Amino acid sequence: MDLTKVFKSWRVILLLVFLFFAFLAIKPAPWNEGVVIRAVAPNSSASDAGMQNPKPNTAPLAFEHIIAVNNLKITSLEDYYRATENLQPNETVRIVTNDAAYVLTTRNETGLRVASASKSNLRKGLDLAGGSRVLLKPEEEVSAQDLQSIIDSLTQRLNVYGLSDVIVRDATDLSGAKFILVEVAGVTEEEVRNTIAQQGKFEAKIGNETVFIGGKKDISYVCRTAYCSGLDPRAPCRGQQGNWACGFFFSITLSPEAASRQADITRTLNVVADGSQRYLEHPLDLYLDDKLVDSLQIAADLKGQAATNIQISGSGVGSTQQEAAANTLQNMKRLQTILITGSLPVKLSIVKLDTVSPILGERFMNNMILVGLAAFVAVALVIGLRYRTVKVAVPIILIMLSEVILILGFAALVGWNLDIAAMAGIVLTIGTAVDHLIVITDETLRGEMIYDWKKRLKNAMFIISGAYLTVVAGMLPLWFAGAGLLKGFAFTTIVGVSFGVLIARPAYAAILEILVKE
Repeated sequence: MDLTKVFKSWRVILLLVFLFFAFLAIKPAPWNEGVVIRAVAPNSSASDAGMQNPKPNTAPLAFEHIIAVNNLKITSLEDYYRATENLQPNETVRIVTNDAAYVLTTRNETGLRVASASKSNLRKGLDLAGGSRVLLKPEEEVSAQDLQSIIDSLTQRLNVYGLSDVIVRDATDLSGAKFILVEVAGVTEEEVRNTIAQQGKFEAKIGNETVFIGGKKDISYVCRTAYCSGLDPRAPCRGQQGNWACGFFFSITLSPEAASRQADITRTLNVVADGSQRYLEHPLDLYLDDKLVDSLQIAADLKGQAATNIQISGSGVGSTQQEAAANTLQNMKRLQTILITGSLPVKLSIVKLDTVSPILGERFMNNMILVGLAAFVAVALVIGLRYRTVKVAVPIILIMLSEVILILGFAALVGWNLDIAAMAGIVLTIGTAVDHLIVITDETLRGEMIYDWKKRLKNAMFIISGAYLTVVAGMLPLWFAGAGLLKGFAFTTIVGVSFGVLIARPAYAAILEILVKE
């Protein structure tokens, strides 16, 4: 075959141009190694030192690399955890990255979420990278505006909680029922339940009267720095009957309206004595989802006063002191989050919750690669046996490979996460590619008079176009089926067959045209 004629065809040139930009988008870097920063918790030691949370649209290869921790070179996750596992509170840590050097004063943790460095700009979904996917359904009918309000509140909660790689979007099924799909990388099932699924209705009451509720309307500021939040030194961790309990505290600032409301309610309360201390007769009771979580005594000198600064306290328990301290800080973060974001407009129920560990996700990824390679080799062998000529078999194999590269390049360009459903879509695309390429080849090389080959080629492209429209029509219902959980499969399949029919397979037809002429 004359390759100069092949590369002069505009259809082949168009395919090569798309392949070039696909490689630029994927940007394969098999030599890349080390540890990158996936998230920086707000108001953590890392955040105070100036470390920034990666933006949602940051390409995987653009994440900040950790080079050293306290002069210990970091080349793997094991190195990082070995360097940070024994850090003590108020210890100074020096972290060097490819962008800058930071000096941290640790609390209970650095506030960094890390991961192994990516070897391309392809984003792996939760099935392959690990994390949790939860499908939520409002327990009552909601309008489109309320649904968007819920999505905004959930997104804000997750951002406040210091989580990255977060996807929160609405979804519907074929019956029109409304759902919310949340995908969060690197969190456990318990964290998802506590952070997302609960309505988070917070109320502070004196007697039966509400003083303030969670949200910006009543609470203008919630402290989350080490200077006014953390483990309460006045309620240190204590062990009792095999369990440990710790206390936390943080301060909040009430809006003028909420402070005035508190003044009006306390103005009529009596003052009672408790030893040398004098308090108002009713405490400030804190309710979370209608459950009493703490009661705070109100000093007598606050009677009728529009106090704006209030200190919130609570506790946590565990089987060890370390576990109790961790649970206490977890409870504090959750309460702070709800005070900042307020309660959700309606209660949500968990319809489906999937959690995949990073180790299991890596196994899925390796298995998918092996299965894909095995399928590709099997198809190549069948094509070789079918046509018994390198001039036909090699172009078919290269065209199939190019279609996979185009799909991956598009996914890297638009930031589409590749999960198991998307990988299944790629496999289906390869299957349709084989069918279409065989149709083109057989219709063109059927062995009849040579002057009919152009007509045969047109017939083949007509058949392929009809099959393409049928596949797209079949994928559109799957876009919404299962509340959108099959969207990755439908999207990848539509993109794959579109690239194939519009770019790759016409290029193969041009190659076959040159072969017939020769």
